[in-house]
Amino acid sequence: MKISVLGAGAWGTALAIQAANAGHEVLLWGRDGAAIKRMRADRRNAAYLPDSELPAALNLSADRDAAIGHCAQGLTIVATPMSGLRETLATLPSTHRVLWLCKGFEAGTGRLGHEIARELQPALRVGVLSGPSFAQEVAAGRPTALVAASEDAGLAQAAVDAFHGDRLRVYTSTDPVGVEVGGAVKNVMAIAVGVCDGLSGVAPDAPGLNARAALITRGLAEMLRLGQALGARAETFMGLSGLGDLVLTATGDLSRNRRVGLMLAQGLALPQILAQLGHVAEGVYSAPTVLARAREAGVEMPITEAMVALLEGQLRVTEAIARLMGRDARAE
Repeated sequence: MKISVLGAGAWGTALAIQAANAGHEVLLWGRDGAAIKRMRADRRNAAYLPDSELPAALNLSADRDAAIGHCAQGLTIVATPMSGLRETLATLPSTHRVLWLCKGFEAGTGRLGHEIARELQPALRVGVLSGPSFAQEVAAGRPTALVAASEDAGLAQAAVDAFHGDRLRVYTSTDPVGVEVGGAVKNVMAIAVGVCDGLSGVAPDAPGLNARAALITRGLAEMLRLGQALGARAETFMGLSGLGDLVLTATGDLSRNRRVGLMLAQGLALPQILAQLGHVAEGVYSAPTVLARAREAGVEMPITEAMVALLEGQLRVTEAIARLMGRDARAE
């Protein structure tokens, strides 16, 4: 299969490595011509995955037209941040089959990926590839399971054909709404759990593992409520893109969103945290949009609300946790 991966960040590079190793004709595109030239010479993506060698069969290019032409009869993988999805989809011919990796609601419009695609190109065959996965582990060939979600069963099967193997398992779903909501909300919840874990042990009455379990559980409930309000199926949130991705992102040491929470608990200012991370932590930018979409749908999301107030400087860390733990008793 001919596959073009648009976006040479960590995730795009990791999937390009896997597809090339599986014998597909893969072209990895990046907008930075100098960076692509270095990657071609060094056979490494030093900025994002310095420990992973790029297969000899993996082609690299900074020519967008060449990348789009390469996959005309194959599969296009959009590996940009959510902020770049609209621009990328607008440039693709309506005959392409497209899967995106980005997770979140679009800033400003509050739209999910499939809503952006429906607005721009209703005829485009689209879907999302998501699930509990760190790019470093995928690139290294460590066992991972993903879900390809699309209303087009043939497109979801194409994702299986492209990436499924002994070390990377790909399951299919016909609920892109649920898969996208799970991918968006889990980043916000990971910040909350990071805050909780960052405070653990600083005082005898500080939140600990019990509080972490409560946050993950109630975070899943928030995710489910919003998803159902937007038309998702409840069972989707018990799968890879719901519970699976939430647990990984909230507890895994490679999670940038979790690290944001940990550093907030240490008293660091948000600009300082983002400068230290160096790469995008989607939960920081998507939290206000998640909350806005929830309010529009009439959905209560207290954890998300507390994280937005914390990120915007309206609450201190201890106040945010106290607000969550001090809520009135109610039926679960």
